[in-house]
Amino acid sequence: MSDPFEDVWRREVPHVLGALVRRYGDFGAGEDAVQEALLAASQQWPPGTGPDNPRGWLLRVASRRLIDARRSEHARTARELRVAVRDRVDTDHAPAADSVGPAGPAGPAGPAGAIEADDSAESADDTLNLLLLCAHPALTPAAQVALTLRAVGGLTTTQIASAFLVPSATMGQRITRAKATLSGLSPAGARFAPPSASDLPDRLTAVGQVLYLIFNEGYTASGGERLMDVPLAREAIRLTRELRTMVPDHAETSGLLALMLLTQARAAARADAAGDLVPLEHQDRALWDRAMIAEATSILEVLLPHARVGPYQLQAAIAAVHAEAPTWADTDWLQITVLYRMLDGIAPSPTVRLNLAVAVGMAHGPAAGLEVLEPLREEPALARGHRIHAVRAHLLEMVGDPAAREEYLTAARLSTSVPEQRYLNARAERLA
Repeated sequence: MSDPFEDVWRREVPHVLGALVRRYGDFGAGEDAVQEALLAASQQWPPGTGPDNPRGWLLRVASRRLIDARRSEHARTARELRVAVRDRVDTDHAPAADSVGPAGPAGPAGPAGAIEADDSAESADDTLNLLLLCAHPALTPAAQVALTLRAVGGLTTTQIASAFLVPSATMGQRITRAKATLSGLSPAGARFAPPSASDLPDRLTAVGQVLYLIFNEGYTASGGERLMDVPLAREAIRLTRELRTMVPDHAETSGLLALMLLTQARAAARADAAGDLVPLEHQDRALWDRAMIAEATSILEVLLPHARVGPYQLQAAIAAVHAEAPTWADTDWLQITVLYRMLDGIAPSPTVRLNLAVAVGMAHGPAAGLEVLEPLREEPALARGHRIHAVRAHLLEMVGDPAAREEYLTAARLSTSVPEQRYLNARAERLA
């Protein structure tokens, strides 16, 4: 696929796939049809340009591909039935008049032009509904998240594997199994419709994790030349707003939105004119989006005193502490440390403890941070990534240990983000 259309395809594919699954009820066949439509677009769209309505174009082509595939399958089945009937000598009656014919029943495929009526239909957000479908209870939580990142977020298998801290081959197998599970469900079990009120709570945890990971990939791209993928981060925020509208009383969804807003508010200050990473310590806080911060803060002010505190709310509270500090030196690291300890208590993970090590290092000195960090060096999930080396390098640099340089170089080597590589190598060079 050519780069000029990458953003268009990633933006439109979830809508196209959602419309196909909503109409035909077959996730696997719908995704295959979308991939064929993308291949056709790469061959037929003029270089550097595209149709006025790329979503409609992709939807029509994918729909026709899916219908053709179903008709071919029906025709094959009909031929097999005719052979079976012809070869049977113990019966003298013909197939019933309503049996499958060469072109197949109107059935689930529907008339060929039916999907085209959906080109301008925006009565429901297909992307959001696709999120809920991918959070089907027949899938494991990990499979729900992985499949949705692939189908809705448009992330590659490598990007998803990076987010999960697992090898790409493992993630590829997980996604394949998830698609096979969805495709194997009965039409009634995999209907493309918003879940009922009783079913919705079971899916919200998976959907929230999906949106969080999509946002993280947008805020800090796991690979490539760009530090951020701003459209992807904005799409995650948009979908989270939509989800919050659907479940206004779900505290963690509100907390997730607040967390995204507080984090994205810093986006304009995170990179310099050359696209290089600017760490939080050196960011120009005048560039932070105060409207986003105010919106998020208002959400937390209503939420925290009354709701049962969850992981997203705590992370949002930590981000709010950073947002409220007028300068890096004014950051309340003691409060951040307390909040990370609370987070580690209700949602423990190596990543949470890694962030806790940073907070402890800033609040109580780098030696204390290194003490918290030391057991994490045995965590396989963290050892495959660059962050633990970057954090250790920072803390070692603070205490004046020359080993910091080698840790920076290791972190740069393991990072798949070019801007992060440049930043880490520059830190190492400064210590040379």
